[in-house]
Amino acid sequence: MTDFLSDNTKNDQAIPFRFTRLYVTLFLILAVLLTGGQLLTQWRLSTVQDELWIIRYTALQRHQSQQIVKQALQVTDSKEGSDFNQNLAELRHVFSAFERYHLESRQGQVTDHNVLIPNSDTIQRLYTNISPEFNAIQQSIGNLIKLQRPEDVSQPVVQASLKLLLANEKPFLEEIDGIVRQHTSELRNQLIRLESIELYLYIISIAVMLGIGFLIFRPATHRLKQTIAQLIEAERQASIANKELLYVNKSLNETRQKLFEATRLQYQQEIDEQKIRTSYLMAGQEDERKRLSRELHDGLGQMLTAIKLQIEGLEAGLRRASAEPGKTDLMAHSKSITNLKKLVTQTIQETRTISNNLMPSVLSDFGIVPAIKMLAENDRSETVDVTFESNLTADDPRLDKNVEIMLYRITQEALSNAVRHAHPSHIHIELIERQNYVHLLVTDDGRGFRPVSQRSKLPSPTKNGRAPSQGLHNMEERAKLLNGRLKISSVPGKGTKVQVSIPYKLQSAHYDAN
Repeated sequence: MTDFLSDNTKNDQAIPFRFTRLYVTLFLILAVLLTGGQLLTQWRLSTVQDELWIIRYTALQRHQSQQIVKQALQVTDSKEGSDFNQNLAELRHVFSAFERYHLESRQGQVTDHNVLIPNSDTIQRLYTNISPEFNAIQQSIGNLIKLQRPEDVSQPVVQASLKLLLANEKPFLEEIDGIVRQHTSELRNQLIRLESIELYLYIISIAVMLGIGFLIFRPATHRLKQTIAQLIEAERQASIANKELLYVNKSLNETRQKLFEATRLQYQQEIDEQKIRTSYLMAGQEDERKRLSRELHDGLGQMLTAIKLQIEGLEAGLRRASAEPGKTDLMAHSKSITNLKKLVTQTIQETRTISNNLMPSVLSDFGIVPAIKMLAENDRSETVDVTFESNLTADDPRLDKNVEIMLYRITQEALSNAVRHAHPSHIHIELIERQNYVHLLVTDDGRGFRPVSQRSKLPSPTKNGRAPSQGLHNMEERAKLLNGRLKISSVPGKGTKVQVSIPYKLQSAHYDAN
Protein backbone atom coordinates (compact mmCIF):
# COMPACT_ATOMS: atom_id res chain seq x y z
CA MET A 1 0.00 0.00 0.00
CA THR A 2 2.95 2.36 0.73
CA ASP A 3 4.41 1.65 -2.72
CA PHE A 4 1.03 2.41 -4.20
CA LEU A 5 1.13 5.87 -2.65
CA SER A 6 4.79 6.33 -3.58
CA ASP A 7 3.93 6.02 -7.26
CA ASN A 8 1.78 9.08 -6.89
CA THR A 9 4.87 11.36 -6.95
CA LYS A 10 5.24 10.68 -10.66
CA ASN A 11 1.97 12.43 -11.46
CA ASP A 12 0.71 15.48 -9.58
CA GLN A 13 -2.88 14.92 -10.55
CA ALA A 14 -2.79 11.23 -9.54
CA ILE A 15 -2.00 12.00 -5.88
CA PRO A 16 -5.38 13.32 -4.79
CA PHE A 17 -7.19 10.94 -7.10
CA ARG A 18 -5.54 7.76 -5.81
CA PHE A 19 -5.56 8.96 -2.22
CA THR A 20 -9.26 9.73 -2.45
CA ARG A 21 -9.98 6.43 -4.18
CA LEU A 22 -8.20 4.46 -1.45
CA TYR A 23 -9.90 6.42 1.31
CA VAL A 24 -13.32 6.03 -0.30
CA THR A 25 -12.75 2.29 -0.79
CA LEU A 26 -11.89 1.70 2.86
CA PHE A 27 -14.67 4.03 3.98
CA LEU A 28 -17.17 2.14 1.83
CA ILE A 29 -16.01 -1.16 3.33
CA LEU A 30 -16.55 0.24 6.79
CA ALA A 31 -19.92 1.70 5.83
CA VAL A 32 -21.01 -1.59 4.27
CA LEU A 33 -19.98 -3.51 7.38
CA LEU A 34 -21.81 -1.14 9.72
CA THR A 35 -24.85 -0.94 7.49
CA GLY A 36 -24.91 -4.70 6.99
CA GLY A 37 -24.60 -5.28 10.73
CA GLN A 38 -27.37 -2.79 11.44
CA LEU A 39 -29.66 -4.28 8.78
CA LEU A 40 -28.93 -7.79 10.02
CA THR A 41 -29.59 -6.73 13.61
CA GLN A 42 -32.84 -5.01 12.72
CA TRP A 43 -33.93 -7.97 10.64
CA ARG A 44 -33.13 -10.43 13.37
CA LEU A 45 -34.84 -8.24 16.00
CA SER A 46 -37.92 -8.10 13.78
CA THR A 47 -37.77 -11.91 13.47
CA VAL A 48 -37.37 -12.24 17.23
CA GLN A 49 -40.39 -10.02 17.75
CA ASP A 50 -42.42 -12.16 15.37
CA GLU A 51 -41.28 -15.31 17.14
CA LEU A 52 -42.27 -13.76 20.47
CA TRP A 53 -45.78 -13.38 19.08
CA ILE A 54 -45.72 -17.06 18.10
CA ILE A 55 -44.54 -18.02 21.61
CA ARG A 56 -47.16 -15.79 23.21
CA TYR A 57 -50.00 -17.29 21.17
CA THR A 58 -48.67 -20.80 21.86
CA ALA A 59 -48.48 -20.15 25.62
CA LEU A 60 -51.94 -18.57 25.46
CA GLN A 61 -53.34 -21.99 24.46
CA ARG A 62 -52.52 -23.28 27.96
CA HIS A 63 -54.67 -20.62 29.55
CA GLN A 64 -57.41 -21.13 26.97
CA SER A 65 -57.47 -24.88 27.52
CA GLN A 66 -57.94 -24.31 31.24
CA GLN A 67 -60.78 -21.89 30.52
CA ILE A 68 -62.35 -24.47 28.22
CA VAL A 69 -62.30 -27.09 31.01
CA LYS A 70 -63.74 -24.59 33.48
CA GLN A 71 -66.57 -23.59 31.12
CA ALA A 72 -67.26 -27.26 30.26
CA LEU A 73 -67.63 -28.12 33.95
CA GLN A 74 -69.98 -25.19 34.45
CA VAL A 75 -72.09 -26.22 31.45
CA THR A 76 -72.42 -29.82 32.66
CA ASP A 77 -73.04 -28.80 36.28
CA SER A 78 -76.73 -29.22 37.08
CA LYS A 79 -76.44 -26.47 39.69
CA GLU A 80 -75.57 -23.96 37.01
CA GLY A 81 -78.77 -24.59 35.06
CA SER A 82 -79.87 -20.97 35.32
CA ASP A 83 -76.65 -19.81 33.60
CA PHE A 84 -76.61 -22.65 31.10
CA ASN A 85 -76.98 -20.53 27.95
CA GLN A 86 -74.41 -17.96 29.09
CA ASN A 87 -71.86 -20.63 30.00
CA LEU A 88 -72.48 -22.42 26.71
CA ALA A 89 -71.94 -19.17 24.74
CA GLU A 90 -68.69 -18.48 26.61
CA LEU A 91 -67.55 -22.04 25.94
CA ARG A 92 -68.16 -21.64 22.25
CA HIS A 93 -66.31 -18.30 22.21
CA VAL A 94 -63.28 -19.57 24.14
CA PHE A 95 -63.08 -22.77 22.12
CA SER A 96 -63.26 -20.85 18.81
CA ALA A 97 -60.29 -18.68 19.83
CA PHE A 98 -58.41 -21.72 21.22
CA GLU A 99 -58.94 -23.69 18.02
CA ARG A 100 -57.82 -20.77 15.79
CA TYR A 101 -54.70 -20.09 17.86
CA HIS A 102 -53.70 -23.75 17.86
CA LEU A 103 -54.15 -24.21 14.11
CA GLU A 104 -52.27 -20.98 13.32
CA SER A 105 -49.44 -21.82 15.73
CA ARG A 106 -49.14 -25.23 14.09
CA GLN A 107 -48.41 -23.33 10.81
CA GLY A 108 -46.16 -20.72 12.45
CA GLN A 109 -48.69 -17.99 11.74
CA VAL A 110 -50.36 -15.12 13.65
CA THR A 111 -52.92 -13.49 11.40
CA ASP A 112 -53.74 -10.72 13.91
CA HIS A 113 -50.22 -9.29 13.47
CA ASN A 114 -49.43 -10.53 9.94
CA VAL A 115 -46.71 -12.91 11.17
CA LEU A 116 -45.62 -16.04 9.31
CA ILE A 117 -42.53 -18.00 10.48
CA PRO A 118 -42.25 -21.67 9.46
CA ASN A 119 -41.75 -23.94 12.48
CA SER A 120 -38.61 -25.97 12.87
CA ASP A 121 -38.70 -29.72 12.41
CA THR A 122 -38.57 -30.27 16.20
CA ILE A 123 -41.55 -28.01 16.87
CA GLN A 124 -43.43 -29.50 13.95
CA ARG A 125 -42.82 -32.97 15.46
CA LEU A 126 -44.09 -31.79 18.85
CA TYR A 127 -47.26 -30.47 17.20
CA THR A 128 -47.67 -33.87 15.54
CA ASN A 129 -47.37 -35.57 18.95
CA ILE A 130 -49.98 -33.25 20.47
CA SER A 131 -52.48 -33.86 17.69
CA PRO A 132 -54.32 -36.79 19.47
CA GLU A 133 -54.93 -34.69 22.62
CA PHE A 134 -56.05 -31.68 20.53
CA ASN A 135 -58.36 -33.86 18.44
CA ALA A 136 -59.84 -35.38 21.61
CA ILE A 137 -60.44 -31.92 23.11
CA GLN A 138 -61.89 -30.77 19.78
CA GLN A 139 -64.22 -33.80 19.64
CA SER A 140 -65.41 -33.50 23.24
CA ILE A 141 -66.05 -29.75 22.99
CA GLY A 142 -67.82 -30.32 19.66
CA ASN A 143 -70.30 -32.62 21.47
CA LEU A 144 -70.78 -30.22 24.37
CA ILE A 145 -71.52 -27.11 22.28
CA LYS A 146 -74.36 -29.03 20.58
CA LEU A 147 -76.39 -29.05 23.80
CA GLN A 148 -79.73 -27.29 23.60
CA ARG A 149 -81.16 -27.64 27.13
CA PRO A 150 -79.77 -28.02 30.65
CA GLU A 151 -81.51 -31.41 30.96
CA ASP A 152 -79.28 -32.82 28.17
CA VAL A 153 -76.16 -32.78 30.36
CA SER A 154 -77.15 -36.06 31.97
CA GLN A 155 -76.90 -37.95 28.68
CA PRO A 156 -74.12 -40.58 28.51
CA VAL A 157 -72.59 -38.93 25.44
CA VAL A 158 -72.16 -35.65 27.29
CA GLN A 159 -70.63 -37.33 30.35
CA ALA A 160 -68.28 -39.34 28.14
CA SER A 161 -67.22 -36.14 26.30
CA LEU A 162 -66.54 -34.45 29.63
CA LYS A 163 -64.39 -37.37 30.81
CA LEU A 164 -62.51 -37.35 27.49
CA LEU A 165 -61.83 -33.64 27.91
CA LEU A 166 -60.57 -34.04 31.47
CA ALA A 167 -58.42 -37.01 30.54
CA ASN A 168 -56.58 -35.10 27.75
CA GLU A 169 -56.25 -31.74 29.50
CA LYS A 170 -53.11 -32.55 31.49
CA PRO A 171 -51.20 -34.26 28.62
CA PHE A 172 -52.12 -31.32 26.36
CA LEU A 173 -50.81 -28.81 28.89
CA GLU A 174 -47.55 -30.69 29.33
CA GLU A 175 -46.95 -30.96 25.61
CA ILE A 176 -47.85 -27.27 25.09
CA ASP A 177 -45.27 -26.44 27.77
CA GLY A 178 -42.74 -28.49 25.83
CA ILE A 179 -43.52 -26.59 22.63
CA VAL A 180 -43.12 -23.23 24.44
CA ARG A 181 -39.78 -24.38 25.90
CA GLN A 182 -38.59 -25.46 22.46
CA HIS A 183 -39.61 -22.10 20.97
CA THR A 184 -37.78 -20.31 23.78
CA SER A 185 -34.66 -22.45 23.32
CA GLU A 186 -34.54 -21.81 19.59
CA LEU A 187 -35.02 -18.08 20.15
CA ARG A 188 -32.20 -18.06 22.73
CA ASN A 189 -29.89 -19.79 20.24
CA GLN A 190 -30.73 -17.20 17.58
CA LEU A 191 -29.93 -14.36 19.98
CA ILE A 192 -26.60 -16.00 20.83
CA ARG A 193 -25.75 -16.24 17.10
CA LEU A 194 -26.78 -12.61 16.63
CA GLU A 195 -24.46 -11.55 19.47
CA SER A 196 -21.61 -13.48 17.84
CA ILE A 197 -22.23 -11.85 14.45
CA GLU A 198 -22.32 -8.38 16.02
CA LEU A 199 -19.05 -9.11 17.82
CA TYR A 200 -17.38 -10.20 14.57
CA LEU A 201 -18.67 -7.08 12.78
CA TYR A 202 -17.35 -4.90 15.59
CA ILE A 203 -13.90 -6.52 15.41
CA ILE A 204 -13.79 -6.14 11.60
CA SER A 205 -14.93 -2.48 11.84
CA ILE A 206 -12.17 -1.74 14.34
CA ALA A 207 -9.65 -3.45 12.03
CA VAL A 208 -10.84 -1.38 9.07
CA MET A 209 -10.55 1.84 11.06
CA LEU A 210 -7.00 0.87 12.12
CA GLY A 211 -6.25 0.09 8.48
CA ILE A 212 -7.47 3.53 7.42
CA GLY A 213 -5.17 5.17 9.94
CA PHE A 214 -2.14 3.00 9.14
CA LEU A 215 -2.48 2.70 5.38
CA ILE A 216 -3.75 6.18 4.54
CA PHE A 217 -2.94 8.86 7.08
CA ARG A 218 0.57 7.62 7.91
CA PRO A 219 1.77 7.52 4.25
CA ALA A 220 -0.07 10.81 3.63
CA THR A 221 1.99 12.47 6.37
CA HIS A 222 5.21 11.31 4.72
CA ARG A 223 4.10 12.78 1.39
CA LEU A 224 2.94 16.10 2.81
CA LYS A 225 6.28 17.86 2.22
CA GLN A 226 6.42 16.61 -1.30
CA THR A 227 2.84 17.82 -1.88
CA ILE A 228 3.72 21.28 -0.53
CA ALA A 229 6.66 21.45 -2.92
CA GLN A 230 4.37 20.50 -5.74
CA LEU A 231 1.92 23.23 -4.69
CA ILE A 232 4.72 25.82 -4.77
CA GLU A 233 5.63 24.69 -8.27
CA ALA A 234 1.99 24.82 -9.25
CA GLU A 235 1.78 28.37 -7.90
CA ARG A 236 4.75 29.37 -10.06
CA GLN A 237 3.10 27.83 -13.09
CA ALA A 238 -0.14 29.61 -12.18
CA SER A 239 1.72 32.92 -12.03
CA ILE A 240 3.06 32.35 -15.54
CA ALA A 241 -0.41 31.39 -16.74
CA ASN A 242 -1.82 34.52 -15.06
CA LYS A 243 0.54 36.72 -17.04
CA GLU A 244 -0.53 35.00 -20.22
CA LEU A 245 -4.16 35.52 -19.26
CA LEU A 246 -3.51 39.21 -18.66
CA TYR A 247 -2.09 39.47 -22.17
CA VAL A 248 -5.08 37.62 -23.60
CA ASN A 249 -7.43 39.83 -21.56
CA LYS A 250 -5.76 42.92 -22.99
CA SER A 251 -6.28 41.55 -26.49
CA LEU A 252 -9.91 40.81 -25.67
CA ASN A 253 -10.40 44.37 -24.42
CA GLU A 254 -8.98 45.74 -27.65
CA THR A 255 -11.23 43.44 -29.67
CA ARG A 256 -14.21 44.44 -27.56
CA GLN A 257 -13.39 48.13 -28.12
CA LYS A 258 -13.25 47.54 -31.87
CA LEU A 259 -16.54 45.66 -31.71
CA PHE A 260 -18.07 48.50 -29.72
CA GLU A 261 -16.87 51.01 -32.28
CA ALA A 262 -18.30 48.90 -35.12
CA THR A 263 -21.59 48.62 -33.25
CA ARG A 264 -21.63 52.38 -32.67
CA LEU A 265 -21.05 53.02 -36.34
CA GLN A 266 -23.80 50.57 -37.28
CA TYR A 267 -26.13 52.25 -34.79
CA GLN A 268 -25.23 55.66 -36.21
CA GLN A 269 -25.92 54.34 -39.71
CA GLU A 270 -29.32 53.09 -38.58
CA ILE A 271 -30.06 56.51 -37.05
CA ASP A 272 -29.04 58.19 -40.31
CA GLU A 273 -31.29 55.87 -42.27
CA GLN A 274 -34.11 56.60 -39.83
CA LYS A 275 -33.53 60.31 -40.36
CA ILE A 276 -33.74 59.78 -44.11
CA ARG A 277 -37.00 57.87 -43.68
CA THR A 278 -38.30 60.64 -41.48
CA SER A 279 -37.34 63.18 -44.12
CA TYR A 280 -39.34 61.16 -46.67
CA LEU A 281 -42.37 61.20 -44.38
CA MET A 282 -41.97 64.92 -43.75
CA ALA A 283 -41.57 65.53 -47.45
CA GLY A 284 -44.71 63.51 -48.06
CA GLN A 285 -46.55 65.60 -45.51
CA GLU A 286 -45.32 68.79 -47.18
CA ASP A 287 -46.47 67.47 -50.57
CA GLU A 288 -49.87 66.68 -49.07
CA ARG A 289 -50.04 70.19 -47.68
CA LYS A 290 -49.04 71.67 -51.07
CA ARG A 291 -51.67 69.53 -52.81
CA LEU A 292 -54.28 70.63 -50.31
CA SER A 293 -53.15 74.26 -50.78
CA ARG A 294 -53.45 73.96 -54.58
CA GLU A 295 -56.90 72.42 -54.30
CA LEU A 296 -58.01 75.17 -51.93
CA HIS A 297 -56.47 77.90 -54.13
CA ASP A 298 -57.33 76.55 -57.58
CA GLY A 299 -60.68 75.01 -56.77
CA LEU A 300 -62.31 76.35 -53.67
CA GLY A 301 -60.52 79.75 -53.86
CA GLN A 302 -61.50 80.42 -57.47
CA MET A 303 -65.10 79.45 -56.77
CA LEU A 304 -65.24 81.78 -53.76
CA THR A 305 -63.73 84.54 -55.93
CA ALA A 306 -66.39 83.93 -58.59
CA ILE A 307 -69.09 84.06 -55.91
CA LYS A 308 -67.63 87.37 -54.71
CA LEU A 309 -67.69 88.80 -58.26
CA GLN A 310 -71.25 87.61 -58.81
CA ILE A 311 -72.34 89.19 -55.55
CA GLU A 312 -70.57 92.47 -56.48
CA GLY A 313 -72.23 92.44 -59.91
CA LEU A 314 -75.60 91.76 -58.36
CA GLU A 315 -74.99 94.52 -55.85
CA ALA A 316 -74.11 97.00 -58.64
CA GLY A 317 -77.22 95.99 -60.58
CA LEU A 318 -79.39 96.47 -57.55
CA ARG A 319 -77.79 99.88 -56.97
CA ARG A 320 -78.52 100.93 -60.53
CA ALA A 321 -82.05 99.60 -60.23
CA SER A 322 -82.63 101.72 -57.15
CA ALA A 323 -81.28 104.79 -58.98
CA GLU A 324 -83.39 104.14 -62.10
CA PRO A 325 -86.65 102.51 -60.93
CA GLY A 326 -88.14 102.44 -64.34
CA LYS A 327 -85.31 100.44 -65.90
CA THR A 328 -85.19 97.41 -63.62
CA ASP A 329 -83.86 94.32 -65.48
CA LEU A 330 -85.43 91.43 -63.56
CA MET A 331 -84.21 88.81 -66.05
CA ALA A 332 -80.61 89.85 -65.57
CA HIS A 333 -80.89 89.75 -61.78
CA SER A 334 -82.59 86.34 -61.91
CA LYS A 335 -79.77 84.97 -64.09
CA SER A 336 -77.16 86.35 -61.67
CA ILE A 337 -78.89 84.73 -58.72
CA THR A 338 -79.05 81.41 -60.62
CA ASN A 339 -75.31 81.55 -61.38
CA LEU A 340 -74.62 82.44 -57.77
CA LYS A 341 -76.58 79.40 -56.50
CA LYS A 342 -74.71 77.19 -58.97
CA LEU A 343 -71.34 78.48 -57.76
CA VAL A 344 -72.37 77.93 -54.11
CA THR A 345 -73.41 74.36 -54.91
CA GLN A 346 -70.08 73.70 -56.68
CA THR A 347 -68.21 75.21 -53.72
CA ILE A 348 -70.00 72.92 -51.30
CA GLN A 349 -69.25 69.91 -53.53
CA GLU A 350 -65.59 70.87 -53.82
CA THR A 351 -65.36 71.30 -50.04
CA ARG A 352 -66.84 67.83 -49.53
CA THR A 353 -64.39 66.38 -52.07
CA ILE A 354 -61.39 67.91 -50.30
CA SER A 355 -62.69 66.75 -46.90
CA ASN A 356 -63.31 63.26 -48.26
CA ASN A 357 -59.75 63.08 -49.61
CA LEU A 358 -58.36 64.11 -46.22
CA MET A 359 -60.39 61.55 -44.23
CA PRO A 360 -63.37 59.93 -45.98
CA SER A 361 -66.34 59.51 -43.68
CA VAL A 362 -67.20 56.18 -45.27
CA LEU A 363 -63.90 54.77 -43.92
CA SER A 364 -64.64 55.72 -40.32
CA ASP A 365 -68.35 54.85 -40.56
CA PHE A 366 -68.42 51.63 -42.62
CA GLY A 367 -64.84 50.30 -42.86
CA ILE A 368 -62.14 49.65 -45.41
CA VAL A 369 -64.14 47.66 -47.99
CA PRO A 370 -66.78 50.35 -48.73
CA ALA A 371 -64.06 53.05 -48.58
CA ILE A 372 -61.87 51.37 -51.22
CA LYS A 373 -64.95 50.58 -53.31
CA MET A 374 -65.90 54.29 -53.30
CA LEU A 375 -62.28 55.25 -54.06
CA ALA A 376 -62.35 52.95 -57.08
CA GLU A 377 -65.63 54.43 -58.30
CA ASN A 378 -64.34 58.00 -57.92
CA ASP A 379 -61.15 57.27 -59.89
CA ARG A 380 -63.04 55.49 -62.68
CA SER A 381 -63.20 57.59 -65.88
CA GLU A 382 -63.74 57.24 -69.59
CA THR A 383 -60.08 56.29 -70.14
CA VAL A 384 -59.40 54.24 -66.96
CA ASP A 385 -61.52 51.33 -65.74
CA VAL A 386 -61.04 50.66 -62.01
CA THR A 387 -62.42 47.42 -60.50
CA PHE A 388 -62.42 46.14 -56.93
CA GLU A 389 -63.05 42.76 -55.26
CA SER A 390 -62.65 41.40 -51.70
CA ASN A 391 -63.41 38.28 -49.69
CA LEU A 392 -64.20 40.44 -46.63
CA THR A 393 -67.93 40.94 -46.16
CA ALA A 394 -70.05 43.33 -44.13
CA ASP A 395 -70.69 40.54 -41.60
CA ASP A 396 -66.98 40.23 -40.78
CA PRO A 397 -65.60 42.17 -37.78
CA ARG A 398 -63.92 45.48 -38.57
CA LEU A 399 -60.16 45.63 -38.97
CA ASP A 400 -58.03 47.65 -36.58
CA LYS A 401 -58.31 51.41 -37.14
CA ASN A 402 -54.60 51.86 -37.97
CA VAL A 403 -54.69 48.94 -40.41
CA GLU A 404 -57.71 50.39 -42.24
CA ILE A 405 -56.18 53.87 -42.52
CA MET A 406 -52.85 52.44 -43.74
CA LEU A 407 -54.56 50.27 -46.39
CA TYR A 408 -56.66 53.21 -47.58
CA ARG A 409 -53.66 55.55 -47.89
CA ILE A 410 -51.58 52.97 -49.75
CA THR A 411 -54.50 52.35 -52.12
CA GLN A 412 -54.79 56.14 -52.67
CA GLU A 413 -51.06 56.43 -53.38
CA ALA A 414 -51.01 53.41 -55.70
CA LEU A 415 -54.02 54.66 -57.69
CA SER A 416 -52.57 58.18 -57.90
CA ASN A 417 -49.19 56.88 -59.13
CA ALA A 418 -50.85 54.61 -61.69
CA VAL A 419 -53.14 57.32 -63.10
CA ARG A 420 -50.46 60.05 -63.19
CA HIS A 421 -47.46 58.06 -64.42
CA ALA A 422 -48.52 54.70 -65.93
CA HIS A 423 -51.55 55.87 -68.03
CA PRO A 424 -53.28 52.46 -67.76
CA SER A 425 -56.57 51.43 -69.29
CA HIS A 426 -57.50 49.12 -66.40
CA ILE A 427 -56.65 49.05 -62.67
CA HIS A 428 -57.70 46.11 -60.50
CA ILE A 429 -57.80 46.28 -56.68
CA GLU A 430 -57.99 43.16 -54.48
CA LEU A 431 -58.40 43.03 -50.68
CA ILE A 432 -58.25 39.47 -49.36
CA GLU A 433 -57.78 37.83 -45.98
CA ARG A 434 -55.69 34.66 -45.73
CA GLN A 435 -53.83 32.96 -42.84
CA ASN A 436 -54.06 35.86 -40.35
CA TYR A 437 -52.80 38.31 -42.99
CA VAL A 438 -54.70 40.88 -44.98
CA HIS A 439 -53.33 41.32 -48.51
CA LEU A 440 -53.86 44.41 -50.69
CA LEU A 441 -53.03 44.08 -54.42
CA VAL A 442 -53.22 46.97 -56.87
CA THR A 443 -52.51 45.86 -60.46
CA ASP A 444 -52.49 48.03 -63.59
CA ASP A 445 -51.69 47.43 -67.27
CA GLY A 446 -49.81 50.71 -67.72
CA ARG A 447 -46.35 51.53 -68.93
CA GLY A 448 -44.55 50.04 -65.93
CA PHE A 449 -41.05 50.95 -64.77
CA ARG A 450 -37.81 49.43 -63.51
CA PRO A 451 -38.05 49.28 -59.68
CA VAL A 452 -35.11 49.98 -57.37
CA SER A 453 -33.36 46.67 -56.60
CA GLN A 454 -32.35 47.45 -53.01
CA ARG A 455 -35.07 49.09 -51.00
CA SER A 456 -32.98 49.18 -47.80
CA LYS A 457 -30.55 51.65 -49.36
CA LEU A 458 -32.70 54.75 -49.44
CA PRO A 459 -31.60 57.49 -51.89
CA SER A 460 -30.88 60.93 -50.62
CA PRO A 461 -33.47 63.68 -51.11
CA THR A 462 -33.04 66.10 -53.99
CA LYS A 463 -32.57 69.82 -53.66
CA ASN A 464 -36.29 70.55 -53.68
CA GLY A 465 -36.78 68.13 -50.74
CA ARG A 466 -38.45 65.40 -52.81
CA ALA A 467 -36.58 62.11 -53.25
CA PRO A 468 -36.92 59.86 -56.31
CA SER A 469 -39.77 57.32 -55.95
CA GLN A 470 -40.92 59.12 -52.83
CA GLY A 471 -44.49 57.81 -53.16
CA LEU A 472 -43.20 54.24 -53.19
CA HIS A 473 -41.06 54.88 -50.12
CA ASN A 474 -44.01 56.44 -48.32
CA MET A 475 -46.04 53.31 -48.99
CA GLU A 476 -43.14 51.18 -47.75
CA GLU A 477 -42.77 53.19 -44.54
CA ARG A 478 -46.51 53.00 -43.86
CA ALA A 479 -46.37 49.20 -44.19
CA LYS A 480 -43.33 48.94 -41.88
CA LEU A 481 -45.13 50.89 -39.15
CA LEU A 482 -47.55 47.95 -38.84
CA ASN A 483 -44.94 45.18 -39.31
CA GLY A 484 -46.10 44.67 -42.87
CA ARG A 485 -44.32 43.89 -46.13
CA LEU A 486 -44.49 45.86 -49.38
CA LYS A 487 -43.61 44.20 -52.68
CA ILE A 488 -43.60 46.06 -56.01
CA SER A 489 -43.34 44.08 -59.22
CA SER A 490 -43.08 45.98 -62.49
CA VAL A 491 -41.75 45.43 -66.01
CA PRO A 492 -41.51 48.30 -68.51
CA GLY A 493 -44.41 48.03 -70.93
CA LYS A 494 -46.19 45.28 -68.93
CA GLY A 495 -47.75 47.11 -66.02
CA THR A 496 -47.17 47.27 -62.28
CA LYS A 497 -48.31 45.20 -59.30
CA VAL A 498 -48.22 46.59 -55.73
CA GLN A 499 -48.73 43.99 -52.99
CA VAL A 500 -48.99 44.76 -49.25
CA SER A 501 -49.27 42.04 -46.57
CA ILE A 502 -50.19 43.09 -43.04
CA PRO A 503 -50.57 40.82 -39.97
CA TYR A 504 -53.86 41.72 -38.31
CA LYS A 505 -56.48 40.77 -35.74
CA LEU A 506 -60.15 41.14 -36.57
CA GLN A 507 -61.86 43.19 -33.91
CA SER A 508 -64.72 45.58 -33.35
CA ALA A 509 -63.18 48.99 -34.12
CA HIS A 510 -64.23 52.24 -32.47
CA TYR A 511 -63.81 55.49 -34.45
CA ASP A 512 -64.17 59.08 -33.45
CA ALA A 513 -67.19 60.86 -34.81
CA ASN A 514 -65.12 63.91 -35.80
